[in-house]
Amino acid sequence: MRISCGARDNVHTPPTNTLWYKDFAYTGGIPANATRTSFITPPLKTLRYFPLSGGPENCYNLNNVPKGHYLVRMFFGLVNQTNFDSEPLFDVSVEGTQICSLQSGWSNQDDEAFAEAIVFLSDGTASFCFHSTGHGDPTILSIEILQVDDNAYYFGPQWGHGIVLRTATRLSCGTGQSKFGTDYSGDVWGGDRFWKYIKTFGQNSDRPRSTESSIKQASLSPNFYPEGLYQSALVSTGNQPELTYAMDVEPNRNYSIWLHFAEIDSSVTATGQRVFDILINSDVVFQDVDIIKMSGDRYAALVLNTTVAISGRTLTITLKPKNGSYAIINAIEVFEVIIAESKTSPEEVFYLCMISGLDNQGLRGFLPDDISKLSHLQSINLSGNLIHGAIPSSLGTIASLEKL
Repeated sequence: MRISCGARDNVHTPPTNTLWYKDFAYTGGIPANATRTSFITPPLKTLRYFPLSGGPENCYNLNNVPKGHYLVRMFFGLVNQTNFDSEPLFDVSVEGTQICSLQSGWSNQDDEAFAEAIVFLSDGTASFCFHSTGHGDPTILSIEILQVDDNAYYFGPQWGHGIVLRTATRLSCGTGQSKFGTDYSGDVWGGDRFWKYIKTFGQNSDRPRSTESSIKQASLSPNFYPEGLYQSALVSTGNQPELTYAMDVEPNRNYSIWLHFAEIDSSVTATGQRVFDILINSDVVFQDVDIIKMSGDRYAALVLNTTVAISGRTLTITLKPKNGSYAIINAIEVFEVIIAESKTSPEEVFYLCMISGLDNQGLRGFLPDDISKLSHLQSINLSGNLIHGAIPSSLGTIASLEKL
């Protein structure tokens, strides 16, 4: 499902005649004409913005969402009016879990024009919320909810319904251009992922390679990577035999790293001719990588995954060749591993609203023990009433309660 925020009618966009449903399921906000910030932004003409006067948090709450595993993506835009701040800064959460905090300059970076995560949706609903930080009004151009395989991006025992994978970066190395999965004619179960093209990791450190030969073992379940992803690559050179890619990350977080390879260099024809170690922040995570040996052939896809804890603000991936060979890489994916926050149920939201502002209401009676079921309660003011009896000890189990 795709939603064109602010649109009064369904929209179809080129070049694939993609259907975007007209705007619905929003809690507030105002529709407006949109200015796109990037060439990768969907060619939509409207957005929805959320003035602070409507509250610090606004959401899209969708119902009747089939239980499953989803890639969710929100594109941002700018309000096409002269009296608006040029670049709002705000936070984004999915199912109660924050996945993005827009930083100054986002509107000038292609891969910051959207926020994306892979989540499990299990209760028939999906919520996307936008939290004002006091720096302009949150502006949302589009929302996408694209189902992927239930086992997509399985990375080990920690993986599961309590985990959100936030896309930190997704790169296609070598030749070509930035593309979505649709542009690769990729399988729909791949979630129409965006792959940012990177032509070099640094001056004189690498050279591109490409092929038109078919790639074996591409587009396999459960991740369904497009074949074209493996038809270009970067190869290290004699000037710099190691290949190194570095990116900024949030410190003290876990990151799941997916590295993509295919031996497409015509000069490498047998096992043992290209062997390298893979290091993450100087620690060896894969030793003696031989693509032909591990994939079974030339022109065959190989995907390696590891999840690491990063304490600093930089994640550095290094491919270190052995025996005088050179390193090669086709694509890189990096996800931040986030423990999902508890989602407030619609029933709990109803009762939280019911008990807000209960001071001076002439209420009589006592507080029941099951008030502790309001697990997201932060404060309650019952002054000026005729409440009697003991305060339930169960209130002490509400971790979020700050004021009584």
